[in-house]
Amino acid sequence: MSAPLTGPAPGPRSVLVLAHTGRPEAVTALTEVVRRLHEAGVHTLMTPEEAEALSVADRRLVAERHLDGAVEGAEMVIVLGGDGTILRAAELVRGTGATLLGVNLGHVGFLAEAEREEVVGTVSRVVAGDYRVEERMTLDVEIVLDGEVVARSWAVNEVSVEKGNRERMIEVVVDVDGRPLSTFAGDGLIAATPTGSTAYAFSAGGPVVWPEVEALLVVPISAHALFARPLVIAPTSCVGVEVLPSLDDGGVVWCDGRRTFTAPAGARVEVRRSPRRVRLARLSTGVFTDRLVAKFGLPVHGWRGPRAAADGS
Repeated sequence: MSAPLTGPAPGPRSVLVLAHTGRPEAVTALTEVVRRLHEAGVHTLMTPEEAEALSVADRRLVAERHLDGAVEGAEMVIVLGGDGTILRAAELVRGTGATLLGVNLGHVGFLAEAEREEVVGTVSRVVAGDYRVEERMTLDVEIVLDGEVVARSWAVNEVSVEKGNRERMIEVVVDVDGRPLSTFAGDGLIAATPTGSTAYAFSAGGPVVWPEVEALLVVPISAHALFARPLVIAPTSCVGVEVLPSLDDGGVVWCDGRRTFTAPAGARVEVRRSPRRVRLARLSTGVFTDRLVAKFGLPVHGWRGPRAAADGS
């Protein structure tokens, strides 16, 4: 879902800047962002650990906050890095009024809105309030064992239930909305959002789903089964994954590849749409098709476009 932004709210403005400072290009980009935000009169926030990467003079331009509570009062979090760094920032903005804007310094960077060479223009757009906001669905996950919830977490991209022993398979029975769907053995299963359809789910053979679509993806991973096709189900549905004891030593649950939990044999994993969303800033006016072509380098030579009507209209 998208919502236009008519400009920054009146009063003092604050922006939190996060960066993968282990990369020299990130430090260069970080310095540019800090200086330009300061020149525009925007209060710039950083963590002390990342502020250490700046020169002494540039460090004086920022206010340092510890990560817990750093997003409080900030209208936006600007992230300089790859999708991993952006997912880290998503943990801060989810469910808040802050908007996330990524500048890609990694590889594909599907969550990012701008590339390294667009840093200056990106900051200018932020200062002018010239961006729109997309609200992306996220997932809630619970792990239930012996009728008791033993772990809870969430994800922007995907929740995966995977084998705990790389030398063995995991056997699971999958249900949707409390009704059994299929039992199979394999490497596991992914439940993903449309945002995550171009991440792990894509690598496992799942479909690419446009972000405007509200849906939940279910993608088996290397399943030994006749019916192990990716599914696109209603966003209101609940996916249940029960870990069976017959072939495996239990499993593990990964959320966005960042947070992990044990799912022993007999555990049940439930994944559903979360009421809390992540707000992403968008600068481009192009459609998702253009982003897909650019990120994956898809061949489009020979395309002529829609035919004009016979009357020339």
